[in-house]
Amino acid sequence: MEVRFREFNPFNCWIWMRFPHPLGSGERGYLETAFDSWFYLGKLGGFNAENLQAHEEGAELGWMAYSHEAAAGALPALMHNMGPMEYQEEWARCWVDLGTSDAFALDVLINALGQLNNDVLEIEELLIGGLNDDWPIEEQPDALFPGLDELEDEDNDEDDIDEDEDDGEAGEDYADPQSRD
Repeated sequence: MEVRFREFNPFNCWIWMRFPHPLGSGERGYLETAFDSWFYLGKLGGFNAENLQAHEEGAELGWMAYSHEAAAGALPALMHNMGPMEYQEEWARCWVDLGTSDAFALDVLINALGQLNNDVLEIEELLIGGLNDDWPIEEQPDALFPGLDELEDEDNDEDDIDEDEDDGEAGEDYADPQSRD
């Protein structure tokens, strides 16, 4: 299973999978169960990198002192939403709003899909983020921040305009005060 990351927005992320053939109903059931389980753990705050006490303890967990204060002090890390799994020929895709969950949620998903690939169904390619030209998307109605990608694109366009207008000299307001004689 090849894993690739493309343009990534945690609040509006498509996850794409390519298989050697269209999936049957049994294979779809395994895939959808894996995604549903992953999402429910994320919705419950399971992917919170601020509270990994057992992981940080290391291999010796016997008689570990778990700090409820540290757990309560961690900022919430909750997934917001997930759309239904969609299929088109040898492709499947799923939209997710990862919310404030930490990036290791993606590691957990990749690990789970890797095991699914080893045991149950072959996944040729897993793409995190981006779009596929041959399978267009529409604005996700469940998106918490719809249109966020367009706003980012506009910001990038404005930056390009500012760079084009810059003649290489700092303006009076932006001059380094220590460089004046």
